Amino acid sequence: MEKLTPHAEEILESLWIATVEEKAVGCLLSDLDLGPNDEALSELVRLAYVEKRGDRLSLRKEGRPEAEMTVRRHRLAERLMMDILNIQGEKGNDQACEFEHLLHEGVDTKICTLLNHPTTCPHGKPIPPGTCCEEARSKGDFGVVPLTEMKAGQAGEIAYLAISDGQKMQKLMSMGVLPGNQLELVQRFPSYVLKVGNSQFAVDDTLAREIHIRDLR
Repeated sequence: MEKLTPHAEEILESLWIATVEEKAVGCLLSDLDLGPNDEALSELVRLAYVEKRGDRLSLRKEGRPEAEMTVRRHRLAERLMMDILNIQGEKGNDQACEFEHLLHEGVDTKICTLLNHPTTCPHGKPIPPGTCCEEARSKGDFGVVPLTEMKAGQAGEIAYLAISDGQKMQKLMSMGVLPGNQLELVQRFPSYVLKVGNSQFAVDDTLAREIHIRDLR
């Protein structure tokens, strides 16, 4: 399949949202800030992904799979920026718009698995599922989950720490809570008691949510 230019992907993304999610018939070229001779538009017409009639643009069935995956990549990028890298607000959206165009050749699958196959973006909009999501559900694969989703007695490898507070990070590092180390959840209530190596520590709910675990067993 031919790799689209970033601008062409953005057009498909806008058309998918307008026609599939918002149930519009199509989009006016002016709504997409497109001229009749736009190069990205010509690219999509040549591939038969879109149809242009006068000043209106519609998404063809041939373009729907790529449009859906473009939306998926963008919303996964939003999750990555805001949940993992803690880049919030407009800056997070801008970074996601740039990063989404890099999520090709299986990179989107790796990001999706890292994020534990999320179903919605940070704004609550659905993330179209990929084959990795279907396979994970069928195998009962938990992917990467926050400590708060573990059951007492479960253990796994620390995947990452979603913490921006330097003092909290130092506290966890002093406990040996570092990516790659093994962790066992001893109890959940009244506080989360975790075991790393031969040591046990108690953390509150807020801190527990920022510790992410993979390979539960």
